[in-house]
Amino acid sequence: MCDLMVPTVREMAGLHEYDGRVQDLSPEGVRLGLAALERARRHGDRQENAHDEAHLTVFEESLRVQYGELELHRRDPYLHLSNLELTTYDREYAPAPERAAARARHLAAWPDAVDAAVASLDRLSAPVAAALLGAVRGLAAGLEQDRTPQAQAALKAHGRLVAHVARAAEKGDPDPRLGGRALARLMGCQEGLDVDLDLMARRADAERDRLTELLHESCRALAPGRGVDDLVPELLADHPDADGVIDHARRLTEEVLAFSRARRLAPHLDGECLVGPAPPSRRWSMAMMTWAAPGEADGPSWYHVTPPEPDWPAEEAEEWLSVFSATSLPAITVHEVAPGHFAHGRSLRRAAGPVRRVLHSLAFCEGWAHYIEEVCWEEGFRADDARFVIGVALEALVRVTRLSCAIGLHTGAMTVEEATRRFMRDAHLARAGAAAEARRGTFDAGYGRYTWGKLEIMALREEARRRWGAGFTPERFHTSLLELGSPPLGLIGSALEPH
Repeated sequence: MCDLMVPTVREMAGLHEYDGRVQDLSPEGVRLGLAALERARRHGDRQENAHDEAHLTVFEESLRVQYGELELHRRDPYLHLSNLELTTYDREYAPAPERAAARARHLAAWPDAVDAAVASLDRLSAPVAAALLGAVRGLAAGLEQDRTPQAQAALKAHGRLVAHVARAAEKGDPDPRLGGRALARLMGCQEGLDVDLDLMARRADAERDRLTELLHESCRALAPGRGVDDLVPELLADHPDADGVIDHARRLTEEVLAFSRARRLAPHLDGECLVGPAPPSRRWSMAMMTWAAPGEADGPSWYHVTPPEPDWPAEEAEEWLSVFSATSLPAITVHEVAPGHFAHGRSLRRAAGPVRRVLHSLAFCEGWAHYIEEVCWEEGFRADDARFVIGVALEALVRVTRLSCAIGLHTGAMTVEEATRRFMRDAHLARAGAAAEARRGTFDAGYGRYTWGKLEIMALREEARRRWGAGFTPERFHTSLLELGSPPLGLIGSALEPH
């Protein structure tokens, strides 16, 4: 299975036996990989634990659907981009010379990986190619200064990939849709659930209405008589300057860790969480968690918070800095650090067995970090400051709009322009940000995973309250849940069973 998930298990699980290797995503390589998976299923041992066997089976089926049934390697450049990505070697999981040697081996494999990508990507639609062309070009950032033979060969190969994606952007199929059946299949196979898109869309609408009311109530509490559209831009403009972003994030990290420990909101809040700007290769992200992965020796995790570059235009820098406002950054820090991704990463290191440590459901992972934002509000984090709730609501409205737009875009009910307007109206994004979110929906069909995961965890929490009665506590529920690792959503009910 890991041979079919090389970039993911190397980065997220810390399986560094895959360092310096690329996955064979050519048509023949995918066929051979799926055949090997089938042989392993027929002849391999079953997991002793029934939950782990079910977890493993969901991931097997997901790989069969993604590569065998839907053949996503033929239409999704992101799979190939992840395969080429070199940023993992910037993390300090091993001595620098060891990581540099692995990076050099990886770079030397670029020509073969690019040939495989060009051979596979024969169903690349024009909108998806256009949306990802900048990311494809960015893969080679900094390589021009590397005069080694492997770097020069890699650059030449990279040019072939850029040309292939550029041709698709100009001449590819104008329709990026997966179709409703394929979208439901893709979402469901990854989580061990049957997905009804109509029901999912109704759940998204109901969640949007709840969050919208929460946003309006919180704005009225903060500034009576002020409307949301009038107040929110002013709140987002209240941020530190570029030089103050890191210190602001560092203080917030200490605050959310102390709060989470005091309320016992996650079972493991040990380890070191450092705060600083991302390395140059990762500065596309404003804020992200890079945890000490389960397969690595323990070490610091990094909450990367990246200020704008000094030479950026003033308007662009201001838009970037709005993410670090006194309204936005507290909720983001809860999500990324505690009790969100950092805390989850600490639990993954203790998870029982390789299935739970290595195979991570993204819908659970992101759903957990999103769910815990509201938990902190419920538990009284910054209870005297309505800006925290406003930040939680604004972040959540972006996520739920992703779910609605993913369904609309891939069933044909919504155009990219209509999705852009939806993000502007429902999530209060400016047009540039809204357009970027809409374009992402063309190639990341599952980006509604944040809201879906959150809703499933919230539903399970209500069931835990019903079953456990007076024995329910957030600590008990969260401990039972995180003992499962990062399970497919269809299996999270195991958290309520006796251990």
